[in-house]
Amino acid sequence: MDIVFIKQLQVISKIGVYGWEKGVQQKLYFDLEMAFNNKPAADNDDINLALNYFSVSERVNQFAQQNQFELIETMAERVAALIMKEFSVTWIKLTLHKPGALANAQSLGVQIERGIK
Repeated sequence: MDIVFIKQLQVISKIGVYGWEKGVQQKLYFDLEMAFNNKPAADNDDINLALNYFSVSERVNQFAQQNQFELIETMAERVAALIMKEFSVTWIKLTLHKPGALANAQSLGVQIERGIK
């Protein structure tokens, strides 16, 4: 199995439970690991047969900017589902970091795995 990954993809979104969070833009970071058969792209040296990192990152960024959730758990689930559907990914491991959310921690977050590896 091949894994395509994107680490520390920074997006800006309105996310949070508390009233003050709902009115401010916050940085989130995504780590994405996605199962994708790279052999056809490699054999043909053809970007059209590959999982396009740029397209995935742009779509995640667009989604994060256009949607507002209270929970990072919801954001993680929705982004995982979006990637699997729109990019024909059969398995994804997604880690979502919310830096600065706890005073005594660098970051907090959730990690989910969806699909068949």
